[in-house]
Amino acid sequence: MSALLALLLGVATAPAMVVIDEAATVREEAPPHGAIGMSTAWRISDSVPAPRSFEFRKRALHAGAAIGVHPIDHDEIYYVLSGTGIVHSDGEEKALKAGTAAWLYKGARVGIRQTGSEPLVLIIAYPNKVPAP
Repeated sequence: MSALLALLLGVATAPAMVVIDEAATVREEAPPHGAIGMSTAWRISDSVPAPRSFEFRKRALHAGAAIGVHPIDHDEIYYVLSGTGIVHSDGEEKALKAGTAAWLYKGARVGIRQTGSEPLVLIIAYPNKVPAP
């Protein structure tokens, strides 16, 4: 369906694409779920018009910072770009380094903390709840 026809029929359509410059999304803030330390957050998917089906974020946990342990109601991925950290899921902990990913499952209690001398830089992705029709 063409965008013009969709507009005339009152049907919402998504744009062909959205290109986002991460520099426009950056902010310094305490990490979520406990405000443990400080982080740099790139809230990339916030620039995508709603509704969107998943979140895509980049976060650098500064020295000693952590995303506190919290329950999740969706699968979630922490992918490490640089630095080192410890990921927590339901009482189990594993070390992470650049090039590793932790796939965390719906219903778990999860968190991650920075270790080492450099910031832990992550890509974090997870699905959004499906909006009600």
